[in-house]
Amino acid sequence: MNKTLLALAIALALPAAQPAFAADAPAATADAAAAEPADAATTLQAVEVNARLDRARNQLSPNIGASQYVIDSEAIERLPLGDATPLNQILLQAPGVVQDSYGQLHVRGDHADLQYRINGVIIPESISGFGQTLDPDIIERVQLLTGALPAQYGYRTAGVVDITTESGAHRHRDAGDADGDDRNFGGKISLLTGSFGTLQSDLSLHGSSDRWSYFATFEYAQSDIGIENPTPAYNAIHDRTNQVKGFGYFSYLLNDDTRLSFMAGVSNGRFRIPNNPHQEPVYTLAGVDAFDSAGLDERQREVTRFGVASLQGHFGITDYQVSLGERYTSIDYHPDPVGDLIFNGVAGTIHRANRADTLQADFATPLGASHTLRYGLYASSEHPVSDSTSRVFPADADGNQTGNVPITIVDNSQRINAKTWGLYLQDEWAIGDRLTLNYGLRADKVDAYVSEGQISPRLGFVYQLSDATALHVGYARYFTPPPTELISLTDIALFQGTTNQLPTEVNAETRSERSHYFDVGLTHKLDAHWTLGLDAYYRKVRNLLDEGQFGAALIFSPFNYDRGRIRGVEFTANYANGNLNGYLNLSSSRAMGREVVTGQYNFDQDELDYIASHWVHLDHDQRLTGSGGVSYDWNGTKLGVDFLYGSGLRRDFANSAHLPQYWQVNLSATRDFDVPAIGRTNVRLALINATDKVYQLRDGSGIGVGAPQYGPRAGAYLGLSKSF
Repeated sequence: MNKTLLALAIALALPAAQPAFAADAPAATADAAAAEPADAATTLQAVEVNARLDRARNQLSPNIGASQYVIDSEAIERLPLGDATPLNQILLQAPGVVQDSYGQLHVRGDHADLQYRINGVIIPESISGFGQTLDPDIIERVQLLTGALPAQYGYRTAGVVDITTESGAHRHRDAGDADGDDRNFGGKISLLTGSFGTLQSDLSLHGSSDRWSYFATFEYAQSDIGIENPTPAYNAIHDRTNQVKGFGYFSYLLNDDTRLSFMAGVSNGRFRIPNNPHQEPVYTLAGVDAFDSAGLDERQREVTRFGVASLQGHFGITDYQVSLGERYTSIDYHPDPVGDLIFNGVAGTIHRANRADTLQADFATPLGASHTLRYGLYASSEHPVSDSTSRVFPADADGNQTGNVPITIVDNSQRINAKTWGLYLQDEWAIGDRLTLNYGLRADKVDAYVSEGQISPRLGFVYQLSDATALHVGYARYFTPPPTELISLTDIALFQGTTNQLPTEVNAETRSERSHYFDVGLTHKLDAHWTLGLDAYYRKVRNLLDEGQFGAALIFSPFNYDRGRIRGVEFTANYANGNLNGYLNLSSSRAMGREVVTGQYNFDQDELDYIASHWVHLDHDQRLTGSGGVSYDWNGTKLGVDFLYGSGLRRDFANSAHLPQYWQVNLSATRDFDVPAIGRTNVRLALINATDKVYQLRDGSGIGVGAPQYGPRAGAYLGLSKSF
């Protein structure tokens, strides 16, 4: 970590010093002391202090003017796979979220561009890959913020995935204890098994002792559908995955007003790239007469690990949180040295990595009864690496193979230090009983492959039209730097005269996206059970960022359109009445771009010429998207059904067409049983894609789309979990 950042963090934290926690703890009464051991009283006090500090941390983040959708741990449990549901599948239950291949998500017509926060701390994004970095078992509550975000939120602005983790700072009552004794330790062990060789085991632990509290999860998963099948067949060829994840959150109460915490996460995923059989060879290799594409052996490994130390609390009337963090992420792609040459004309061993050191500080100070001033900063220093060693064939100027003996080309990028700085200041102003206004500015500066910056105004308000109806309106000026971890400065000249030469030698540095975002929404509580919402948005963009898979390796690279325009509308409905719960989300979106101005070397010239004079659909543009579900508790058995709907992502030349529409319906049933010698155990049965609908997410055509992928086929799963 940069010494300047560390010194600044220490300076910001110094005002938090207060008298020791133990000295400030109120003395227990004689009756309480007689009824409860001293250490239990201390633990109870720690629980109360931690709860108060949690509330103070929540006050650091406003959402005035933004659209928000909350999914708590109970809602996750109602999903067919419960807390074994991957995080991307959980977020698909929110409005305006579109699924894509390789686990990608698109929110409101944007390509990825999601910011992940854990307990209010930004976690720098990983290099795009197949696996999900975070284990859903850590989630107590996840909130998706979209629209015109307040000045506190910058950089990745299509959506903010704000996760509040489980915590050890609470007391656990053992349901199996007849006396109901309180304990400060507990956990859960889970197992999921079923179709496609699926086996997933999870262990979570939580506890507290005096000033300490902790929460940790560990997960191991394996499956034969690590990546979407490129064929409609029920079983994919060569699609095995093994994944390990871990997360820990530890906190220590320094005193009544200050908490020191540390959280860390790690994920390690190994993937075999699935094969598409019966492909015709394109190139000839000396000594090889025939090769079956079903026998390809391509592999990819993805690693992400992060750690964050935070000092959080309040001094005087100001709440604060100061965090220092580091994240390392890498992808290693290993080709089939023979097969890739025969089918692609290049067999490239690719290594990409990025280490990010971060500082984040957020403050909230109430000014009188009507104003809350929020301010803070963010700084990061990133060190990206992009290395490749490729075997290719010699070729003529048109790319036609001229020899069958491969040559080796090493293309290692120059190391840089990419820096980002951001400051924000905003005021939440309560104007009367019904109107709340949030206005502010943020200033951002990026010094990486290009040096750019912007001052961005933000404005949003919420007006309570009645006790049942609220209106929110917002405007945001956004500045979105390109994802540093994905940029690869390919030396175009190295590959000229080979079977990996690029369509054009034109290239420009990837630019930061700049946009104007307008959002208006209405929520209405129809009665005690129904809540309805309607939201509309429009975005006008310069240097529109998009990503594509260019080349044989399944790694994405960013590029810019000169202009973009994105608009849409969303409808949500939620129902809760005793044992019955339900939700429905419907959205319509249109995302268009014009003229590719960076990364041109990845495109054929005819496609570049067409996009230069026509508005084209972005590859992830989907006209209609829907999700919904119903769950019912029938005498202790919880029954559930949910669905996903999409009108189809884009395909063909310049994204001029779209894939067919699709539905996916999932079913589930869960119940607790008393198992001899084990105790109360939850049993879950789930059917994913219960109707076995065969549908394509991608067909291998379109801008930046390299291969076909199909949605999951029907699968049956059994889950067991035991709390202790």
